[in-house]
Amino acid sequence: MKLNKIVALTLAGVMAASLAACGGSKPAETTAAAAPAATEAAAPAATEAAAPAASGDYSALDDVELILADTSSNGAALQQFNEALAKNVDAITGGKLTLDYHGNGDLGGDADLIRQTQSGDIDIVGSQIAPLVSFVPEMAIFDLPMVFAKYDGAKIDSVLNGDSETHKAIVAAYEAAGLHPLGFLQNATYRLTTSNTELKDLASFKGLKIRTMENANHMAFWSAIGAEPTPLAWGEVYISLQNGTIDAEENAADTVAGANLQEVQKYLAFTNHILYCNQLAINKDKWESLDPAYQAALEEAMAMTLADMGAKLKDIDSSNKKALEEKGMTMIEYPDSFYDEILALDGVKALYAEIDSKVGGLGTTLQEELAK
Repeated sequence: MKLNKIVALTLAGVMAASLAACGGSKPAETTAAAAPAATEAAAPAATEAAAPAASGDYSALDDVELILADTSSNGAALQQFNEALAKNVDAITGGKLTLDYHGNGDLGGDADLIRQTQSGDIDIVGSQIAPLVSFVPEMAIFDLPMVFAKYDGAKIDSVLNGDSETHKAIVAAYEAAGLHPLGFLQNATYRLTTSNTELKDLASFKGLKIRTMENANHMAFWSAIGAEPTPLAWGEVYISLQNGTIDAEENAADTVAGANLQEVQKYLAFTNHILYCNQLAINKDKWESLDPAYQAALEEAMAMTLADMGAKLKDIDSSNKKALEEKGMTMIEYPDSFYDEILALDGVKALYAEIDSKVGGLGTTLQEELAK
């Protein structure tokens, strides 16, 4: 039964990939971005960490295999994470609980995979936060511009993955959507802005034609600072930057490097507007059907893998920024006053209020717990 499901999903993924290939040959925008070219110094893979020994007696339990899927490309942070997670789950349970991992969008795009997880066709999905907002509206708290920018990774982790009111609300929101959150991978790295215009101050963003994801909150933010947001399929971004249809785009440093955007963009501006964060979620019914020992093993493996991979995200971010600078991009950094000026804009304040009202005050809870 499970094999038939995998075959059907794989065929669907192959068909989707074939269609996508018709649109161009540039790398896909992934849940976590592609790593730099092999000639560049790469961050050590998360899978290099020593696997744990089995930590309990699972011999009386039936073998269980869970299908895990994402759209991350080869070498991406989320791919490294999920491969390491699969190894840790296998080692902890002595091979009794296993993860069948499909990356690179093999089983579908982000929205497809989330729907398939809700329906139980696959068991676990990994993704960035933005595509999840359509399914779990409360995740719009991650769209609050620069809300995480003043905090380090440990503080953010304590709120997102720890015993916080924010975390409890997130669990309830996921479960209302037929999902159960397994964890959030971040270490205070952010989405940045590439451009052929030197974005030296807030005024420089006026009239900037910037490609964004199709997310109403993201678009509202760029409009509020004077830019002209343009949703565009990722496969069209490189050529659109090259021919001047758009002036700029925004992404994490590893996405920029993986797509070779330094070939068509001069500047990398550290706008730090959205936290670069990936999440894993399991189908709620599947989670509740797992033996408690398997639930505990999966949580243990998640905690171990988050600790290991989280520590490497800073290195991945900095190494990609360095590689882009060496290939000719100019880095633009901002003082705190730049972010304060943006957050004081009426349009940005209105966006904060609008998002907070839509999520029942969860945005305020998040801000208060980060500030503690």
